[in-house]
Amino acid sequence: MRKKLPRKQNILSQIISITAIASISPLGNSSKTIWENYLSEDPCFSKHYLDHKNTLVATLDTHSQDEVELLRQSDIKYKALDKSVLYAMVASRKAMEIAGWTKEAVFGINIGSSRGATDLFEKHFQEYLETGKAQTLASPTTTLGNISSWVAHDLQSTGPEISHSITCSTALHAVLNGVAWLRAGMADKFLVGGSEAPLTNFTIGQMRALKIYSRSEEKYPNRALDLDKKQSTMILGEGAGVCCLETGKKENAIAFIEGIGYATEILEHNISISAEATCFQKSMKMALQSIDISEVDAIVMHAPGTIKGDLTEYVAIQKVFGESLPLLTTNKWKIGHTFGASGILSMEMAVLMMQNNQFIGVPFAEAQKQTKPIKKVLVNAVGFGGNAVSVLLSL
Repeated sequence: MRKKLPRKQNILSQIISITAIASISPLGNSSKTIWENYLSEDPCFSKHYLDHKNTLVATLDTHSQDEVELLRQSDIKYKALDKSVLYAMVASRKAMEIAGWTKEAVFGINIGSSRGATDLFEKHFQEYLETGKAQTLASPTTTLGNISSWVAHDLQSTGPEISHSITCSTALHAVLNGVAWLRAGMADKFLVGGSEAPLTNFTIGQMRALKIYSRSEEKYPNRALDLDKKQSTMILGEGAGVCCLETGKKENAIAFIEGIGYATEILEHNISISAEATCFQKSMKMALQSIDISEVDAIVMHAPGTIKGDLTEYVAIQKVFGESLPLLTTNKWKIGHTFGASGILSMEMAVLMMQNNQFIGVPFAEAQKQTKPIKKVLVNAVGFGGNAVSVLLSL
């Protein structure tokens, strides 16, 4: 019997219910459609003319785009909003409906973003460079805090409203924050998640400058979890996801948060991560401190498709789990990297695998066989700056 990791006797052992999870992404915006698309071995990438050339990206499906446009046209105040805000509003409305929360309910909101109103900010800034003048709504529609603020307005929330950016681990940091508020007794309900609409020329240009963007013409151009790849293959996607959190075991819970972990590395340079991803080792151990690690059935990895990012996380998992690795997967080979929203979309994948008791692997990676029910899944995320988060989910 594998020994349990050391456990701290504190409030980290308190169960948190996930009473809803909803998203809008290249996979669709309903759980049925999303699951069907996960079962398909086809990625959601298409070529768009960005960065002055045809570039592979993952955009929302047509139905989701139509739903976003309907929301934009539904209120004159919404017409000037960035797509990242509208995506979060669509996902939040769906999550509220699933959880059965009414607009009279008091709940907190924490929806973050790596880059915020990317498209709108770049357009306003370009106009300023060309004319020397900024539009009246340039500031209020491009501040990072406007995502949670507009969601709160749309849902008529009266609880605390928080926004933040912790790069690619933003959504899971929102989960951490929601859990902290709930366990502190400062709220009974929290809506948490992330939203990102980064498919712009400048953002793509930044990724190309880092030499991590995919140039592949293969069927699977994002080789996330291909540990033998010779070049980085990250591709960007867009989307938003949120989940409803409540304290204790609720009858309508679709999953539970059993453990949370977090850690930050000392940086050698702006985008560094250590060879053995020390931050991930610490965050995973912290999230797993209340269980025997052999109980973990699968891990949804961050694995963005970069050479170092994928390999160092894999090494960290080996360090924590030894030779008996859980099933390993990621969704970035299919929908790309959605930056600040990626962690919550990984949580959604984990919940769907548990609900359907079916592991969704990476089609080009080493084959893994499911030998037992999927009841506990660990979800990882990390961002520039070595800010790692791990969340342990269970049925």
